[in-house]
Parts: sequence; C-alpha cells; structure tokens
Amino acid sequence: MSLFNRYKQENRSLEPQFQEKTVITKPKEFWEMESKLHTFLLEELKKYPNQDEGEEKAKIRELSQVFFDQEGDRMTFEEKQDVLTYVEHELMAYGPITPLLENPQVSEVMVNSPNEVFYEKNGRILKADAVFQDDMHIQRVIEKIVSPIGRRVDESSPMVDARLPDGSRVNAIIPPLALKGPSLTIRKFSEKPFTITDLVSFGTLSSEMAEFIDICVKSRLNIFISGGTGSGKTSTLNVLSAFIPNEERIVTIEDAAELKLNQDHIVSLESRPPNIEGKGQITIRDLVRNSLRMRPDRIVVGEVRGAEALDMLQAMNTGHDGSLSTGHANSPRDILSRLETMVLMAGFDLPVRAIREQIAGAIDVIVHQARLKDGTRKITHITEVLGMEGDTIVLQDLYLFRESGRTEDGRINGSFVSTGIRPKFTEQLELNGFNLPASWFAGEW
Repeated sequence: MSLFNRYKQENRSLEPQFQEKTVITKPKEFWEMESKLHTFLLEELKKYPNQDEGEEKAKIRELSQVFFDQEGDRMTFEEKQDVLTYVEHELMAYGPITPLLENPQVSEVMVNSPNEVFYEKNGRILKADAVFQDDMHIQRVIEKIVSPIGRRVDESSPMVDARLPDGSRVNAIIPPLALKGPSLTIRKFSEKPFTITDLVSFGTLSSEMAEFIDICVKSRLNIFISGGTGSGKTSTLNVLSAFIPNEERIVTIEDAAELKLNQDHIVSLESRPPNIEGKGQITIRDLVRNSLRMRPDRIVVGEVRGAEALDMLQAMNTGHDGSLSTGHANSPRDILSRLETMVLMAGFDLPVRAIREQIAGAIDVIVHQARLKDGTRKITHITEVLGMEGDTIVLQDLYLFRESGRTEDGRINGSFVSTGIRPKFTEQLELNGFNLPASWFAGEW
C-alpha cells in the first residue's frame, strides 16, 4: 500500500491546456516526506564541504537512498523520485519552478500563489503543474534569488527587482501589497545572447532594416528603442549594443544588470535601493550624471522611466553621440510625449518647447518594437526624428511592418516595407564611410 496517492491531473506534460478553475495540489503526506528528506540532507551535506555542483548532486542522490531505505518502505519508486526531485530543486536551484527555468522554450515564469504557477511558451500563457507548499515556500525562493545580489524584500520593502545569475529579470512582491500571497515573475533571457541574425530569422525585422540599424549605431546616431511590456526592447538593445566598435569605452546603466555585451572596454553600473533605514539609495539618475565623469564613448541606459530622462537627453546633447536607451510606449510619437512627462518629473519648471527642442536635438532614430496578438515580436517602426516645426517634433517613418491578414492557425501575416524616403542623416552616414543602397528605400512612395 502506497504511503500517499500521488496527485493526478489529466495532462502532466509541460504544456497542459489552460483551465481557469484547475487547481493543482500535492497531499500533506508528500510535503511531510519532502520536509524530512530536506532536513536530513541539509545535516548530512555539512559533512562534505567544498563540493562542486556535480559532486553535490551525486552525494544528494546517494544520501537520499540511505534516507529512503529507512523511511520510505511504504513509498513506490515513482513517489520517491518525485520527492527527491523536489528536494534537489530546493537545495540546488529555485524550488518547483526549476524545470521551467531550465526549459529553453519557456520565456517567462509567473507565480501567483502556491497552486497557481503559469509560464509563457511561444507567446501563449499556460498553466504549469508545479506547486509550492505554502506562501512561506514561495518567499524562501524569493529570498534565495534576491539575497546574493544584496537586495531585500520584507514588510518595509515589499517590492523588489532582481536578476538571476544568467541575467534573467526578476520581480517579486509580497503581502501586504500582494493580496493572494507572495508573487514572483521571472522573464528569462537566453543563455546565449541573441544576435541580429537571430532576430532576422525570428522575423523580428528584415535584413535591410538590420543592416540599416547596424550602420546607424556605428555612425554614432542616438537611438531610442520604444515598445510595450514584453515586446523585446531589452533583447533588441542588447543586439544593437553589439554593433558598437570594440575599441570604444561603453558605460551601461541599469536597475538590474541584464545586458550582455562582448566588447573589451565596458563599465557596468547598477542602481541600489535604500537600506532598511531608508538611506543609501542610488538612482539611475545619479548613475547617469556620474557616468558623464567617466569618459564614456557610449552611454547605454537599460530603461528610462523617470527623472533620469533629463540627464540622458543632456548627455546626448553634449557630445555623447551614439547613446542607446529604451522606454515604454505604444508608438514612436508616444515615446516623445512620455519623455516630456519624465523630464518634468525632474522637478524643473521648464517650458514645453524647451523640452521638445532638447528631445529633437538629442534623438536621431526611434526603433519601435511591438508584441503582436499572436505573441510574435516585430520591429514595427524605424522612425527618424527630423527636428522642430513650430512647437511640434517632426517624425518621419523609414521602415514599417504592414499586416496583411492571418493564417488559419491565428498567426499574423505581414511584411517589412520601406516608406521610400531616404533619411535626412544620409550625408552623415556617407561621411562615416557607409553607402546606403537605393534598393533599401525603394518603397511605397
């Protein structure tokens, strides 16, 4: 007779059909046995310090067999393996969500409550069969993630942004702000950073657009990447950063370090939240101002979302050409409005026209990326900032993504097209030794 009946679900594969009312649980006996094995292994592993990951995993399996010989006489082989897997993940990784984090096809993991774990795969959100024991179990995993990078999460600071060792972005929020219990969201990054060739093969942009952006970066144009949440802005920023020549000094500024650049001369800066006394905070704005004293050839800001927009624009307008940054917006025009608002957040009573002149003088190209309804990510606009006309910033679209319908399986059909207009900065690109083929701009007009 089995010690406990394993929980059952119709589809236990990694890709179950989403059912809103499906509740996945494990019996009390499972968690009792998991806790016993976990405690046993913690004590026994203290006798074997300084082991590498492979040795520790082998030792865990060896000691687990000893434990099951003593405690698991009423358990089936499958039940023992299930308990052992959970304990292995708890000791060596991030608990029940470890298989999702290790699956390269999963792009995002979302934990809403102990029995509600979701993941994104191929643009679709699905429910996972992973379960936590309780709220404290989730909180222990959160602590395991944030502690190594000097972040904290508690009642006085119930929200935290962090990262995994591979650069994956982590956000956690706990009660009293999260009413259902601790919530964890992890946006995974590829172990091997994407290249421009990858983005072209994914259909994110065309080869002509890729070559055009490459030339713009190497010609030290200031480029701003806009888009909605999850549209792929940071991945695109990482790809564009790879075009920066190796001999240039690059300063990257981020809330949580995510960029993976391969150049030799890189200084990576990361903001710091306040300590438990509410002191010691270092903001993105502080880092942007400090970076100007570090003799940068390029300044790359992971995301502009507040008063640092003013300092970023000042840097772009004072000789730091070739700067890159990202921001949330629905369109190229919207990012200009958001930048105006963010500059005003700096607390200076600046005239709107003065702000717009700063923006028009600072930004040369806006690359807008969107996540379409079928889950695919596309660069829908490459837009040139022409300057001011009266009180309005004039924009000119150079490349667009045109939708042309849907396939039977719901995928969006479309194509990347040139508007047929050569950019105003063509002469600048040619002075840098780049020739723009006429075929790149043989478009609609």
